[in-house]
Amino acid sequence: MKNVLMACTFLFGMWASNSAFAHHSMAGFDRNKTVTLVGTVKYFKWANPHSWIEMEVPNSKGGVEVWDIEMTSPAVLIRAGWKSTFLKPGDKVTVAAHPLQTGDPGGTFVSVILPDGRTMTDRPPQSAGSKQ
Repeated sequence: MKNVLMACTFLFGMWASNSAFAHHSMAGFDRNKTVTLVGTVKYFKWANPHSWIEMEVPNSKGGVEVWDIEMTSPAVLIRAGWKSTFLKPGDKVTVAAHPLQTGDPGGTFVSVILPDGRTMTDRPPQSAGSKQ
């Protein structure tokens, strides 16, 4: 019985660690493509481990698609100059994202043009004297 319990514990640990690594995989996104989405913020989730932009984007059929854009954590966004109040439902924005490999309406965040015209990314702004 002790060996069965140890085997089950080992298998559970392997399964849990595998799913933790899979969580951070970027394999689901086409990092060779960037789509530009012009639409309206439906919901902005400022939360760990990832913030999200849910936005309504007009499609070619005259309807609207809801796109889910995965971002990084609030801690990283704060270092990039973000505040949790930058995006609100109803805001008209332009988002650049790496789309999902499946073609479904979703992607990973690259940048956003806010309603006030500022462009925000998830990287800190470069100062004039810094080297890239």
